[in-house]
Amino acid sequence: MQTTLTILMIRPARFGFNFETAGNNFYQQNDERPASEIQELAIQEFEGFVSLLRDQGVEVLVIDDTPLPAKTDAVFPNNWFSTHPDGKLILYPMFSPNRRLERRKEIVEKLIRRDFQVNEIIDLTFFEQSGQYLEGTGSMVMDHEAKVIYACFSERTHPVPLEYVAKILNYQLLGFEAMQEYQGKWSPIYHTNVMMHVGSDLAIVCLESIVKSSDRQRVKDSLSQSGKKVIPITAKQKFNFAGNMLEVGNSGGEKFTVMSQAALDSLNVGQIQQIEKYTTIISPSLPTIEKLGGGSARCMMAELFLPKSH
Repeated sequence: MQTTLTILMIRPARFGFNFETAGNNFYQQNDERPASEIQELAIQEFEGFVSLLRDQGVEVLVIDDTPLPAKTDAVFPNNWFSTHPDGKLILYPMFSPNRRLERRKEIVEKLIRRDFQVNEIIDLTFFEQSGQYLEGTGSMVMDHEAKVIYACFSERTHPVPLEYVAKILNYQLLGFEAMQEYQGKWSPIYHTNVMMHVGSDLAIVCLESIVKSSDRQRVKDSLSQSGKKVIPITAKQKFNFAGNMLEVGNSGGEKFTVMSQAALDSLNVGQIQQIEKYTTIISPSLPTIEKLGGGSARCMMAELFLPKSH
C-alpha cells in the first residue's frame, strides 16, 4: 500500500534555525526576528496544516514536542523513524547531533498505547558512531507497491545503511547522484524527498538534477515500469519545494497530494491538471517553517503504516 490513512505530526515547542544542519541544506535561511515570534508563526502554520488535513478526513495524530532539550527541527519527524505494515519501526542514524534528540522513546510508546502494533524496533543509530547517516524518508523515497527505494547520495544519505534498509525491507535500491546549484556552487541534494515524490499513480521528479544521464534514464524507466505517470519538475520548481510532496488518503478512499502553497504556486497549469487527474491537492502555507527549517510539507508528516492491534 503506497498511501497511508494516518499521519503523525509533531507540534513544535522551540522551532528555529539549526546551525548544525545549515551547512548542507541550502534551503535554510536565517532570520533576525525574535525566537518567540518565529515560534508563534511556526505554531500557526502547523495548526493550519493539521486543520487542512483533518478537514479532508485524513487522520492526524499530533504529539507535542518537549521544550527541553531544545529541538529546533522536531517538526520534521520523518527523518528519525519510519513504520511498516508488518509492524516494523525503524530508527535512523542522523547527521546532526542536536537532531538525534528528536528520537523520543515516549513517542513510540504513545503509538503502542494508541493501539498501533509495533512488532519489531530496528535501531540503526549505531551507524552514527562510524559517521554514516540515513535520514529516514527524507533520505529515501519509497515505492511500496513496486518495492523500490529511490535515494540520492549525500552527507546525510550513505550507501551502507541504505543497503541495510533495502535488505531488511526486501526492496530494490536505486541510488544515484543528484546535484543542485546555489550561489554559483554545485553540491549534492541533501535529501531525496526534496527532488522527488512517488504516489500510487504519480511520480514527480526533478530529472535534470540527476547527474548521470544513465541514472536519469534508470529512474525514469523504473517509475514508468511501475505504472506511474511521471511529471518532471525544473530545478527552480524544486527550490520552491515542488518535489517535497506526499500522497495521503482518508477512510472514504479519497487520495490527496499534499504540498506547500509555495510548491503549488511554482507549478504550471499543465502540471497541476495532471496531479488533479489522480488526486486532490492540499496546500498549506508554510513560509516560516520552509525558510528557517529548510523543509516543507512532506517533511512534517511521518506516515503510520503500522497495523492496528484491535
